Amino acid sequence: MAVSNVDRANEQPRADGTDTERGGALGSVLVVDDDPTVSEVVAGYLERAGFTVRLAADGPAGLRAAEEHRPDLMVLDLMLPGMDGLEVCRRLRARGSGGRENGGRPVPVIMLTARGDEDDRILGLEVGADDYVTKPFSPRELVLRVRSVLRRAQAGGPSGAPEGGPRLAVAGLTLDPAARRVHKEGRELALTLREFDLLAYFLRHPGQVCDRERLMREVWGWDFGDLSTVTVHVRRLRGKIEDDPGSPQLIRTVWGAGYRFEAAPEAGTAPAVGAEDGHA
Repeated sequence: MAVSNVDRANEQPRADGTDTERGGALGSVLVVDDDPTVSEVVAGYLERAGFTVRLAADGPAGLRAAEEHRPDLMVLDLMLPGMDGLEVCRRLRARGSGGRENGGRPVPVIMLTARGDEDDRILGLEVGADDYVTKPFSPRELVLRVRSVLRRAQAGGPSGAPEGGPRLAVAGLTLDPAARRVHKEGRELALTLREFDLLAYFLRHPGQVCDRERLMREVWGWDFGDLSTVTVHVRRLRGKIEDDPGSPQLIRTVWGAGYRFEAAPEAGTAPAVGAEDGHA
């Protein structure tokens, strides 16, 4: 069963087919799931929350729908016919999913996974998913996650960080908060929404030890959640910014305490900013 019994009791049957656009004002969400009951329940809750919803019932259809009409966010089931969610996410990231009107930003992805399949959840994050929700799940929780991810994508940065602001340049990295772009020695890096926010937070708090709970709260905006999400994103970010991810020199692990970004701003650029108590 993919949705909780409590929320299933509030389900209202719908007659819409798959890949059908529904009205909404807060943003567009593409739901890719082969279970029509799950799709309809999720769509109903998202619509009532004010989102536009489109549905696709398999992996290839989900990719086509994302290419034809770029969504603001994709809710993607892991187990799909034709092409599983991991491969859909890989191809979405490989092809690039941003347009000029979106500044080249990738489409945020929330992946639906089976409870207990920790390896699958980690794989989902490693191929570029921004968040995941485990089945059975509460549609209300999913709506909250969608709002959280979109709020961060639209606001342009982690909590406490100003929208826009000066460029930050550290150890060959240049981060432009307004354009949400990162370059390493002149080469643009393809970062997911969370990876960008995580790097921006580290750059704004150099030399500070940040535990996973703090990063979950400040970067993800959650007071709860699976802390392995932070671990996986730090590992992915190291793989993109470190010269040798196996021996990281920028994002250092402080055993038993968290992570510390070891760098000082280069000459001629804005210094990283942050309150002395470790909270922006």
